[in-house]
Amino acid sequence: MNSFHDLVIHRRSYRKYTSELLSPEQVRLILEAALMSPAGKRRNPWHFVVVEEKETLEALSKVKDSGAAPIAQAALAIVVCADPNESDTWVEDCSIASLQMMLQCADLGLGSVWIQMRNRGDENGNTATYNIQQLLQIPANYEVLSVISIGHPDEERKPYDTEKLQWEKVHVGKF
Repeated sequence: MNSFHDLVIHRRSYRKYTSELLSPEQVRLILEAALMSPAGKRRNPWHFVVVEEKETLEALSKVKDSGAAPIAQAALAIVVCADPNESDTWVEDCSIASLQMMLQCADLGLGSVWIQMRNRGDENGNTATYNIQQLLQIPANYEVLSVISIGHPDEERKPYDTEKLQWEKVHVGKF
């Protein structure tokens, strides 16, 4: 990418991936992006669980009713979680870390997609957080915000069309 603006225009959500694995260097750069993300009062409440094992990725893709299927085909997934007692801005802090990982993926030519887990559940009445806690041995006091699935894209996505931006949602001075 030539600029940050170019990166933002070309970053898209990818739900289909090839079978090619990520290099250790790519994984390190993605995790560095997360660990350098800003956090309220610099409390850094986030924790990241890196999942590469295919059976676990498959199980992770079934922790909620719908929308998690891309995880099963990903080269890896990163579970973004935090102890809400550490910071009252944990949702925001984990959101920023999730986005920074996705931007790093785009910069590396990788595809990724945010899979929402907070406030989601399965048909048995279990929360996605509970299911992930059981699967990955995450402490019961932690909440899971998202899972970022990552891989080499196996689909074409057009860049954003800046002509279609919703400028009517921008208000200057007053609403």
